Amino acid sequence: MKQHLKTIKAYRARIAKYFSFIQGEYHIEKVPAKGSKDSTDFIDQKVWDREPEPATLSGLALALGFISIAELEAYERDGKFAHIIKKARLKVEAEYEKRLHYQSATGAIFFLKNLGWTEKPDDPFLKEIPKTIKIEIVNSGPKLASSEKDVTLLDGKAKG
Repeated sequence: MKQHLKTIKAYRARIAKYFSFIQGEYHIEKVPAKGSKDSTDFIDQKVWDREPEPATLSGLALALGFISIAELEAYERDGKFAHIIKKARLKVEAEYEKRLHYQSATGAIFFLKNLGWTEKPDDPFLKEIPKTIKIEIVNSGPKLASSEKDVTLLDGKAKG
């Protein structure tokens, strides 16, 4: 495996540049305000020069100079600055996790499952929780009336 960048500073700079790049680029234009009767009313409007794009592992790998996801993963396991790569990967993962809150999260679910997420808990403590719970109802206090016939009125007050 070849060494791509020589310093931790270089990795941090490339990672920051990647995440900045995917935010897109825009400029502000003054446009006439909608519904305004006065032709001098203008508002600021964001105009995209380059649309934002989602964070991806392959995009991160390319930005860091790797030629494949496998090479990125190998460096993540054995590389000198593996902790920086792991943190960047976690940032990509966090972006997909945010998408789980969208109405259509199918793609995000697929991606996260490929990263090892499961719908079942892996925590051994959670596996020990019983699957069934026995509930016992204990009666206390006076016996409840089963119908109106079980209730007698004394001095205008009901008594069971």
